[in-house]
Amino acid sequence: MERRVLKEDELAAGLGSLTGWSVDGKELVRHYKFDNFGDALAFVNKVGEVAEAADHHPDIKFGWGFAEIRLTTHDRGGITDVDIAAAKAIDEL
Repeated sequence: MERRVLKEDELAAGLGSLTGWSVDGKELVRHYKFDNFGDALAFVNKVGEVAEAADHHPDIKFGWGFAEIRLTTHDRGGITDVDIAAAKAIDEL
C-alpha cells in the first residue's frame, strides 16, 4: 500500500466499501454499541489484535456499552488506503 493521503473521490469510494464509518476531519470514525462493558472490552481487545498484526493502530475510546474507533495515518496527516484496509478488517470482527 502506498500510504498516501486519499483524494476526495478515492476516499468516497473507500467509504462506499465500508459499513457504518464516517469521516471526521482527517479520521475515519465508527461508533459501536454493546449490551455491557464486557462486550465492549472484548471487542476493543479484538481490534487491538488486528491493529498489532497490521502494525496500524487506531485511537480507541470505550466504556459501558460503547466503543469508538478512529483511524488515521498520523505520519501522513490524513486518511490513507491503510486506514480503509484497517476499517475493513475491523468490520470483519
